[in-house]
Amino acid sequence: MDELTGLVIAVALVRPSKKIADVDVAAVKKKWKDKAFARGVHREQIVKGAEELGVPLDEHIVNVIEALKASAGVLGL
Repeated sequence: MDELTGLVIAVALVRPSKKIADVDVAAVKKKWKDKAFARGVHREQIVKGAEELGVPLDEHIVNVIEALKASAGVLGL
């Protein structure tokens, strides 16, 4: 699992519904700022990955959220 996937799943798990469908970029960015939240996630690696893909960070987050939504049933999210 990559860093961003882990962060997005962690955000989903602290939502009242525990559903990936209730996660958006704003929720991820809010938790991103809290260094104590998912402290094992290396945020600089996420930024570097987005840069290497040539996409803005917000777009990268959306892409990961959408990919996880497609597998929500399998993931139990």
